[in-house]
Amino acid sequence: MLPNATIRDILRMYCSGEISEDKATAAIEGLRIEMIDGMARIDTGRSVRCGMPEVVLAEGKEPGAFARIMLAQVKASGRCIATRVSPEHIEALQPLLPPEVRLEHREAARAIVLSTGEGPDPRGGTVAILTAGTSDIPVAEEAKLIAEEMGCEVRTAYDVGVAGIHRLFSALRDLIPADVFIVAAGREGTLPAIVAGLVDRPVIGVPVSTGYGYMGAGEAALASMLQACSVLAVVNIDAGFTAGAFAAQIAHGGRRV
Repeated sequence: MLPNATIRDILRMYCSGEISEDKATAAIEGLRIEMIDGMARIDTGRSVRCGMPEVVLAEGKEPGAFARIMLAQVKASGRCIATRVSPEHIEALQPLLPPEVRLEHREAARAIVLSTGEGPDPRGGTVAILTAGTSDIPVAEEAKLIAEEMGCEVRTAYDVGVAGIHRLFSALRDLIPADVFIVAAGREGTLPAIVAGLVDRPVIGVPVSTGYGYMGAGEAALASMLQACSVLAVVNIDAGFTAGAFAAQIAHGGRRV
């Protein structure tokens, strides 16, 4: 499977003679599933069908099994992302990597990227990402990674929450040209509603599992965002991947070229 390729890209490469008919046929077949050790079904056609990469959630996976899944995925697609990665996962994976596979550790995002070639092709669109506090940065960085992997430009402004709301206005000045905003906030989760009341672009709220006590661990933030008076979409608690992928689809604006 060609990495991050749309059907139109594949047809253009075939017509120009860059790839063979057999390779084009295999790439277009976007429902292909590969079994790994009888335990995992790798969706190698997601980028063709949906325009987004297949992402492996490392959390909850035994490190050895995780390593085998990642190696199979990068072999099939040329590029593979894993989120919620622990040091144990990386330790199990590194000795197994062949020379042609490069590992990029995005520590702030708790993620890694395996690749055998160039990075993702730019597809256009700009995503702006804000956080209320520094504790929200890991979720924001996960969203940033996914949006970048889907070919978007990403701009960020962190630690601009309501405890010092004056910080927000200067930060927004540089982000206004963005096509879509992701706003991550824990505690009471107020910031996404404020941003949505200030910009004329779609806003995606991401409740973060910071906070404690009554309705802690992101529950109060989720409830607050769902009850917002301003117009915004809301994803699940800590769902950086979902926010990044959704934002990239919006930023692309339905473009197929």
